Amino acid sequence: MWATLLLLVALGTLTLGLVAHRLLAPAGNPFARPPLGPPRPLVTDPRARDKVLKRGFSARRVPPELDAVVIGSGMGGLAAAGILAKAGKRVLVLEQHDQAGGCCHTFQEQGNEFDVGIHYVGQMHEGSTLRVALDQLTDGQLCWQRLPDPYDEVCLGPRRYQLRAGKAAFTAALEEQFPAEKTAIREFMRLSKMASRHVALLAVLKMVPRWLAALLVRTGLIYCVSPIFRMAATSHSEAVARLTADRDLRALLSYLFYGTAPQDSSFLVNVLMVHHYQRGAWYPRGGASEIAFHAVPVIERAGGAVLVRAPVTRILVSHAGTAVGVVVQKGPSEEEVEVFAPVVISDAGIFNTFGKLLPPQLRSHPGVCSRLAMVRHGMGSFLVFVGLRGSATELALPATNFWIYPHNDLDTMMTRYAALSRDDVPENLAMMFITFPAAKDPTYEQRHPGRSCMTILTMARYEWFEEWAGTRTKHRGPDYQRYKLAIAQRLLERALQRFPHLRDKVEFMEAASPLTNQHYLAAPHGEMYGTEHDVSRFSPAVVAAMRAETPVKNLYLTGQDVFSCGLAGALHGGLLCASAVLGRLLYLDLLLLKKKIKWRRGRKAA
Repeated sequence: MWATLLLLVALGTLTLGLVAHRLLAPAGNPFARPPLGPPRPLVTDPRARDKVLKRGFSARRVPPELDAVVIGSGMGGLAAAGILAKAGKRVLVLEQHDQAGGCCHTFQEQGNEFDVGIHYVGQMHEGSTLRVALDQLTDGQLCWQRLPDPYDEVCLGPRRYQLRAGKAAFTAALEEQFPAEKTAIREFMRLSKMASRHVALLAVLKMVPRWLAALLVRTGLIYCVSPIFRMAATSHSEAVARLTADRDLRALLSYLFYGTAPQDSSFLVNVLMVHHYQRGAWYPRGGASEIAFHAVPVIERAGGAVLVRAPVTRILVSHAGTAVGVVVQKGPSEEEVEVFAPVVISDAGIFNTFGKLLPPQLRSHPGVCSRLAMVRHGMGSFLVFVGLRGSATELALPATNFWIYPHNDLDTMMTRYAALSRDDVPENLAMMFITFPAAKDPTYEQRHPGRSCMTILTMARYEWFEEWAGTRTKHRGPDYQRYKLAIAQRLLERALQRFPHLRDKVEFMEAASPLTNQHYLAAPHGEMYGTEHDVSRFSPAVVAAMRAETPVKNLYLTGQDVFSCGLAGALHGGLLCASAVLGRLLYLDLLLLKKKIKWRRGRKAA
């Protein structure tokens, strides 16, 4: 016992020394002060927006004397680039699509605007860490609209349950709907609170030296540090089964699907996702593309640039094994352009980065192979974009999001669904998510008068569409179109059964399969959430290994694969990446800024 205690004290002292060293690092604090001015009026002119979001790549537009180059302009790429820019670094972000933003981009069709990945975000209340971080990355220009209650409705067969925002209201709503399960609900809330307070330790495990992380993991001492690590390595279904025998409540505590059945997912991840929305849900005013629209100028102000139509084909590595830049293929008939920088950051995901972009001789590097062996491709997604005639007000569209399941046995449902053969999918669709972006964004009517939209989402295996991989988008052939349309029409029919008054209002429908995600997002298997979020990925050994630093010197990873899924997870991936590049604990800088903002707000109120 005493030996263990002395070891923990020694490790604690060492860690504090490392923290102090990083705090005194020469790189400047990018989070030194709050944004200076209030949000400016919404920019709706398409040409003005295109100048920011659709600036095409050319060799002459590459800034001189770059400090870093970033592959991909998703949230992780923009976050890492923006933080480095705020620290005075000149950064070039290269995006293979024709507009910046990754899953934060939007597209327009027949007078309607659709978001492709940002449906709603939690923890955007004033003064939250996530809000402070995003305000820093967008100069405080990004405005958030809070969704009214109930922000989510979960349907388990014929039974409907609603979720309400607010620490007390969230618990009270659950207890009202499950009066016999108050003890289980309060224990879940206790665990949720503990998880939210300790989750920073996951980031710490990714930032401490590898030898220290390995020692903590191999000796099992990591489990003495915090109970969060056992939560992370525990099956969600196993954990909730210990809390309650009520199958509807079990399902309700597991309802936020991301392609992994509850029995295969981490209890910690699911707890944190539910906790993420306890204080409410928000949507960006002006649509999801506002995130990139306000993040790009921060990068440009430091002398950097965000350029699109710039597919990176490989990472340049010196004879000494150090990343020194990237190669961009401007067009199939044009010459490749080499872009040099002392730091290369990839937001392209671990499979693209290690499996495609590294030189062949480095793909077999033991460190690269060991990391790839730890993770699997996540499940793909299938979306249906529906244009509606009439405004959100005229059609009485709700801002609530709807999660629809055929019954309460989510494990059986998702396991059987994932095992379906391709031909059986259209008649056996399982879970479904329905949302109305036009009802969540008060500026939608101003920007698209007389129009509104509905988005439907479900998960889909890449293998169901693999036959058409390699074909060109919009030219995949009649069989692909028929198959995609069969799934889309059945999902739409289910949505119209739930909202029958919209049946004669549908003007437009388009669907996106995993191949669509593969084309526009460069997702290898059409996954929206990066690598599989199964319980093994969140074991301490894998958490410690999936860090921003890579086995290739000066090559870093950012985004969802570094931390976890969603906008918040990708942003944390960016924070971890920038911390590694700058040699600075940015989370402490962010915490100090958060306290400064709170103090100023209190002083004004007084």
